[in-house]
Amino acid sequence: MGSVRFGVDDLAQLRFAVSPLLETVAALRATTDPGGHALHLPWIKRALAVGTERTALVPHLAELAARLPPPRCPLAEIDEELPLLDGPAPLEGSPELAGAVLAWWRVGVRPYWARVRAVLEADLAYRTRQLAEDGIQEVFAHLHPGLRWANDRLTWGGGPAADRLDLDGRGITLTPSVFSARPILLPGRGPTPPCLVYPARGTGTLWERSAEPGDGLARLLGRSRAGLLSRTSTPATTTALAEQTGLTPGAVSQHLTVLRETGLVTGHRYRREVYYRASELGLALLGKEGGRRRTSGSG
Repeated sequence: MGSVRFGVDDLAQLRFAVSPLLETVAALRATTDPGGHALHLPWIKRALAVGTERTALVPHLAELAARLPPPRCPLAEIDEELPLLDGPAPLEGSPELAGAVLAWWRVGVRPYWARVRAVLEADLAYRTRQLAEDGIQEVFAHLHPGLRWANDRLTWGGGPAADRLDLDGRGITLTPSVFSARPILLPGRGPTPPCLVYPARGTGTLWERSAEPGDGLARLLGRSRAGLLSRTSTPATTTALAEQTGLTPGAVSQHLTVLRETGLVTGHRYRREVYYRASELGLALLGKEGGRRRTSGSG
């Protein structure tokens, strides 16, 4: 069983972060166990066909996982994290291995990173809002079904015996992951606090193709605005929506302004970006349209 013991100061130093390096290694692990990562099968099929980058790294997977550094900043780039992979002692064949990690990132993860990062950042926006509105106990209660908060400890089953830690005033970083199916604890290094990795909410929608809006909704809103509304059932940024639809960021921004002014989407700022999500009215409109399509398409 894994556990983390909190002091009063630790709760005040709770942070959230996204780690592309962590996701790159977790993605590699997912390719070695497709049955345990059924949600990612559409991506795994592509990843298994990308060449030698993956096969060169798989024998080093356990070593890589043991050397993963906790993220130091909320929205790091992988180039910032790779130099931290070595830790206090160098990896066996460190330069070559770091290069292999970067090569795997480029072919296996980076082509999908905008989509992955949108899910991760949407999770952060949700958790930080939950923290502000409901407090830390509610955040912990909804990170993962196996996590339990009692007194001054956060515990979970299934972790190795080494996953037991007293924070001693260092605080902790909470990091969502789309490729990790269970909580994982990364010990801190020097001034960098430990990190608890947890499965991100919304992962189940990661590889789904967004349904195109029906003719009725498209006639009502225009096809571009209807398409954008259909992609905001989970929070999304202007950049992510532009990549999904092929529209320019400027055009997306203009359409979102109209959707927001008419009460069909809401916006929530997290750090440098605004996340847009369909409002109750927008979801109701999408639900009616979706229900009509399912009814008309049934026997």
